[in-house]
Amino acid sequence: MSTITTTDGTEIFYKDWGHRDAQVIMFHHGWPLSSDDWDGQMMFFVEKGYRVIAHDRRGHGRSSQSATGHDMDTYVADVIALTDALDLRGAIHIGHSTGGGEVARYVARAKPGRVSKAVLISAVAPIMVKTANNPDGVPMDVFDMVREQTATNRAQFYYDFTLPFFGYNRDGAEVKEAVRLNWLRQGLTGGALAHYLGVAAFSETDFTDDLKAIAVPTLVLHGEDDQVVPFATTGKMSAQIVAGAKLISYPGYPHGMPTTNGEVINADLLAFIQG
Repeated sequence: MSTITTTDGTEIFYKDWGHRDAQVIMFHHGWPLSSDDWDGQMMFFVEKGYRVIAHDRRGHGRSSQSATGHDMDTYVADVIALTDALDLRGAIHIGHSTGGGEVARYVARAKPGRVSKAVLISAVAPIMVKTANNPDGVPMDVFDMVREQTATNRAQFYYDFTLPFFGYNRDGAEVKEAVRLNWLRQGLTGGALAHYLGVAAFSETDFTDDLKAIAVPTLVLHGEDDQVVPFATTGKMSAQIVAGAKLISYPGYPHGMPTTNGEVINADLLAFIQG
């Protein structure tokens, strides 16, 4: 397997496909998944001639199930370690959900020349949880429930969670059992502790300053029927904060739209990348 080892001894697994001299696209996955969640996009873009890279966040997938470091700053430090090790320059960074927050913070902190464009898909930025400054956010008791279920009932909770994730609980939805089981497989490959501690990272981290600091062309994609990361308080807000960002919202699309509506998402990504 391809891995790097961080300064605290954590092994980070990554995929690196395509010609080494091609334009790099790096993908950042959501909670509690792995780089496998990007298979549809990675296959699409490697066949278009791009070099595609995706990693498993610490505690997720095939990376080490470390006991510590399950916070956004450490996640981003791991990304910096990987992009430094591979000496990625002018890369396009695409993040979904928690990975969108990771992209926002990484791009804001990246060394000059490392990033050329950024894409936030169904991203958790600028902040998810309800606070005095974010009164329309998701109440903390929702995230407390996610933590409790992750700690005590993870397999069943993850399986059930695939219904709102992919919009399969909507009337008329075509439920694909294999898609649900693939999501479950990815989730259960990671560690319960990492997933439990990671809830705070994706729900309580405030990315507002990171979004303000982004200085590369940015695309924001979000489904208007996202039942996991509400569009009105995240994607719509992020597009207003990032200078010059382009927003595409999709009526009826769910949180997991890179899977359920991959052809549309891939086409919009390609247009932005080539633009």
